[in-house]
Formats: sequence, structure tokens, C-alpha cells
Amino acid sequence: MARLRYEITEACRIALAQIRAHKLRSVLTALGVIIGIVAVTLMGTAIRGMDSAFQSSLAMLGDDILYVQKWPWKDPDDWWNYVNRPPIQPADAKKLNRLFAETPGSQLELAVPLVARSSSIKFGGFQVDSVYIAGTTGDYGQLSTVDFQAGRLFTNTEAETGRPVCVLGADVAKALFPHREPLDQTVLIRDHPFRVIGVLARQGTFLGLFSWDNQALIPLDAFWKYLSSRSRGAELRVKVRDKTHLAEAEDELIGDMRRVRGQLPGERDNFSVNEQQAFKAQLDPVERGIALAGFFITGLALFVGAIGIMNITFVSVKERTKEIGTRKALGARRRTILLQFLIEAVSVALIGGVVGLGLTWIVAVGVRLAMPALPIEFSPALIVIGLVVSAGTGVLAGFAPAWSASRLDPVVALRYE
Repeated sequence: MARLRYEITEACRIALAQIRAHKLRSVLTALGVIIGIVAVTLMGTAIRGMDSAFQSSLAMLGDDILYVQKWPWKDPDDWWNYVNRPPIQPADAKKLNRLFAETPGSQLELAVPLVARSSSIKFGGFQVDSVYIAGTTGDYGQLSTVDFQAGRLFTNTEAETGRPVCVLGADVAKALFPHREPLDQTVLIRDHPFRVIGVLARQGTFLGLFSWDNQALIPLDAFWKYLSSRSRGAELRVKVRDKTHLAEAEDELIGDMRRVRGQLPGERDNFSVNEQQAFKAQLDPVERGIALAGFFITGLALFVGAIGIMNITFVSVKERTKEIGTRKALGARRRTILLQFLIEAVSVALIGGVVGLGLTWIVAVGVRLAMPALPIEFSPALIVIGLVVSAGTGVLAGFAPAWSASRLDPVVALRYE
């Protein structure tokens, strides 16, 4: 064991000496590995970032919420069937809540109606356009996990009487009130006055596409009175008691909605029950595309890098044939020679891996600084993967020339010119 440790230590010393003696050759040899490691780590960074952003966004939606809507969250297979469906009515929420209360052991807890549209909000000389305006009831607070930066949500009494009050998202409040407190101020939504009673805490974006902070909540009756007619329809958000039984809760909700809508057995559902995994189903093909492209580029770059390492290692064996003969004549074992050239190949590959990881980290930091909303996550697991792939490439590329060096006849090697 002591001899083996000495051989490995000596092989590492010789490998570093050879790399220092041929710096340019070593850099060019490692270039393929560098490109491959950058490709595989950037791919992993992108996929991990997307997953992290997706889970964070789902937390904002609430992972225990089902959505009853006219349209499904997937490409419709029968467009005319969906377009001819009757709109979801907010009154259906009250009927559902009665069914939940009457069903022993129900998996469903609460249904809350919500209608929405985009509009501008003004205050004095400030205006914010394309704000997501949602009309709902006072029960909305039982669905949302969002904290309040200031103030409160409107009550059911305020909602049922259509009081012109509103709760602003963090970005909307900051844009309208840069130098004062927004509470108890009066803003104009489509030129109708609404008193600000609350400001939501900052939430961020959904996959970098939609800002949760660019919204405002108002009572449902006030929404119909000032922003839209009742014929527009709504959606229902239904809270599940135990999210580990989401599938059972979805089946129960479908049955309850069919009862509420008076559908007969055999009739197709005239509504859709959506849940967050539909987003995941749409995200999976994107992740698979990134992975396939990344693996192709990685495999091609590492193959080129491995060929380069193998070629240079064979050249190194030829250049040092006499040295190999001398060492063998002095008693060096085949294992010693094999380790020497194998460790040289692995060292070049590891240097390429470290450089590649460094470049990936620089790119990740640069992207995060330039585009904070873009999901980028550089994890320690990627460092381990990068180093393992680099070392594996070095072993595969260096074994054949190292084996040929260990098999050289010392007499023939000493006569080599």
C-alpha cells in the first residue's frame, strides 16, 4: 500500500511537470473537455433553475388549490366543445360550499369565485397600465399564502355590498405612491375611485413571465359594477383539505360540479378542473429539449476532447519511449508506467473540467445580474458532476496509450531513436 501511494504521488508530480513544460499543448488538449463541461453544467443549471422557479411559482398559486374554469390548461382536443360551454357562475361557489359541508369526510374545504381583467390604475400624475384586476370575495384570504406588507383584505360584508375598496400588489403600490403611504389613499380604476385598504407583500414572478406584484384585488360586486358585466363568467378556486389526496379531491369536485350544473349521466363535463401539474406537463417537453440538445453538444465536445487527450498522450509516450525503457530497466513495474500516463491524461481532463466549471459560474453570475427574473441556479451537485465527467473522460481517453506504454519492452525502448 505504501508503494502504491508513492507511485501515485510520483505520477502526479511527473504529470504536473509535463503540463507545465507543455502549457499551450495542454490547454489546446483540454479545450474539448472545457466546452463539454460548460455545455453539461449550463444545461444542468438551466434545468435546475427552471425546476426551482416552477416550484416557487406553484407555491404562489397554492399547491392545494383546484381551479374550475371553462377552458382546460392544455391544448383543447375539441375546440367547439369548449367554446360552447356555458360560463362558470360565481353563484356556483355557494352551491359547492353547501355540498362540501353536507358531505361527510369531504376532501374539499372551500370554493371562492374570481373574475379578472387587465386595466390601468391612476393616482395623481402616476399611472400603471396592464394591471391584473381580480374581483373576488372576502374568503380569498383563506386560499392565498401571501402576506400583507400593509393593511388588510376586504371583508365578506365589504365584498357583498360592493364597497369600492382595493388591495394593491407591491409593484403597483410602489409605482403609484413612491413618496407616501398608500393606505387610505384613493386611486382610479377605469376612472372609478377605490380606497386602498391593503398592500400585498412582494411575491416575484411566475417563471419570469408574469409578475404577481402587478395586480390589484377588489370586491366581486364592485368588479361587476365598474369593470365588467356579470355575463363575462368567472373561475372557481377550490381549497383541498389534504394536498396528498389531490386526485381524490379532483374526482369529488367533478362530481359536485356536475350536480351543481344539473348534468345527466353520460353527458360530457361542461367545465374543466385544472391543477398545477398541468403547468409541469407543459414544462417537461422544454426541459427534455434542453437536455437532449445539451447531451448532444456535451457528448460531441467530450468525444473530441477525449480524442485530443488520447492523441497527445500517445505523442507523449512516443517522445518519452527512452525514459520508459530506462525506468523499466531500473525496476519500474508496468503498473507504475500505466499510472504515470493515466494520471497525466486525467490531470489534463480535470484542468479542463475546472476551467469549464469556472466559465459556467461566470456565465451564471452574469446572467443573474443582467436578468434577475431569469431562473438560473448553479449548485454544488453540478460541480461534482462536472469533475466526475472530466475524470471519467481522462480515464477513458488515457487508458489505451498508458496501457501501450506499460507494455513496452525495455530493450526495444532503450534502442528507440
